[in-house]
Amino acid sequence: MFKRVEIDRPPAGRDVAVPPAPAAPPFVTAQPVHVTETGPRAHMDHDVINIGKSVVIKGELNGSEDLTIEGSVDGKIELRDHVLTIGSHGKIKAEVFAKVVVVVGEVVGNITASEKVEIRDNGSVDGNIVSPRVAIAEGSHFRGSVDMQKKAVPASAQPPKADVKTDAKAAPLAAALPGTGGPQLVGAK
Repeated sequence: MFKRVEIDRPPAGRDVAVPPAPAAPPFVTAQPVHVTETGPRAHMDHDVINIGKSVVIKGELNGSEDLTIEGSVDGKIELRDHVLTIGSHGKIKAEVFAKVVVVVGEVVGNITASEKVEIRDNGSVDGNIVSPRVAIAEGSHFRGSVDMQKKAVPASAQPPKADVKTDAKAAPLAAALPGTGGPQLVGAK
């Protein structure tokens, strides 16, 4: 069954050249891979912190990165410049402040977002929403009011108000232009 293989051995006392060992494959380093996602997280370019289903937080939650909550939070959540996602297992009883809020779980409390609030299928919100854009999917639950304010323009960026003065020279010109609705002077020469 087995064939015996014999190795030719040089006679004792002779130097034999040993062929060099085959070259080792080049060392490969692991490179970070950026995966382009489609779907709910396609808008995120960086890491997202996750709070798992078994985590319970009572108090104030502040952060400076995107956050997904699958657990329970009771208190206040502030992620003013980031995305907050309430996962399907998330149960939130809090005032929420974020750039974008995506609700797949449950939120009891008011939500204020500077860009968008999105309530997905099976998501639930009991509270008021203040955001310039609001999306409520069919099959979701919402009870409260919606205030779709446009973003406030800082006072320093507003153009200066022009003083509007009506004098005798401007009035005849406005009266002469049809459809201007300008003041009508009686007896002007």
